[in-house]
Amino acid sequence: MIRAGRLQYVQTMADLAAQQGVSLGTFRNKKPYAQEGYPAPISSPTSRALLWDSEQIAAFHAGEPIPALPELDDDEDLLDRHEAAAELGVAPASWNKYKSDPKLAEHVVLVPGQDGTEHWPRHVVRAYKASRPGRGAGGGRRTGSGDMIPRDETLPRIAELLDDNPAITLTEVADTLGITKFPTAQAGLALLRGRRIADLVEAEPGLTPIDAAERLGYPTITHRGAATIAEAELRARGTRLYLQQVADALAEAGVAESVQVATRRLDDEHLAAAVPLAIGQSAPALVWDERYGWRTATSRRHPIGKDTGAAPEREGIRYIGHGIHPESAELLEALADGRKGTKRPNA
Repeated sequence: MIRAGRLQYVQTMADLAAQQGVSLGTFRNKKPYAQEGYPAPISSPTSRALLWDSEQIAAFHAGEPIPALPELDDDEDLLDRHEAAAELGVAPASWNKYKSDPKLAEHVVLVPGQDGTEHWPRHVVRAYKASRPGRGAGGGRRTGSGDMIPRDETLPRIAELLDDNPAITLTEVADTLGITKFPTAQAGLALLRGRRIADLVEAEPGLTPIDAAERLGYPTITHRGAATIAEAELRARGTRLYLQQVADALAEAGVAESVQVATRRLDDEHLAAAVPLAIGQSAPALVWDERYGWRTATSRRHPIGKDTGAAPEREGIRYIGHGIHPESAELLEALADGRKGTKRPNA
């Protein structure tokens, strides 16, 4: 979290990279912040956007003792989404819904600036918690109320119930939230259990998905389905890691913009992603499709386009790289030589 009064000392990973005179991609790859003695990030451990305190960073590089940050909670502390969810007593996924409430939205602070990471003052989160209806401060919908809830609230609400009871049944979820057992409660529970199994396997690579399901306290009857979802989630995360490494390499070479790659699901199984290329390149963007590999795109605004179930083939589209996961060096070579590549997928 950002302790009260220390907003002006916040530094992002991009700030640290610039301070060392290297690109963001190089900084990510070399991970100097992982060396012994380097100040810990002030952001929550699970945050995607890591932040540091500039006074601590300056002391580290000067070889001086790292100054301690305040340890006592303050009403003016700025909390990221994980910390705000913990303060409210809900899962981080639930916070994504709650944060749109005007009582929270009007107090959001973007760190470090307009395009920064959302934070909320601790006193605002506490006031919101106290104002929530239900069984006392922070309470929620009464068990068995049978009230229907909007679709976009379903997963966050199921996540809260799963936090309280990992062995919760479909019937209990359906009765508590007023949703159908099949498919709503069943699909939601399986998806959330799968994601949490994936989190645990990522944290402890020696675990199998079934081992993780047992560790998390999930009923035996749910293990197989949740493990299958976990395996798909882990595969998707590995894909995003590969795509980010390629995007960083292209950005470092100056042929692409520096971006945080986001994947898009084309159907029930396949993913796609786009990387915008720098001005002056032969195409506005590169697209990766899990079925066909890398290709150039004809549009910068909508590079992936509408999926038709077939590989796009038209003027301006060139498939480059061999296989689905070619090395970034091969892509760079193909971008530099317009003769390389094919009009159809060669994966």
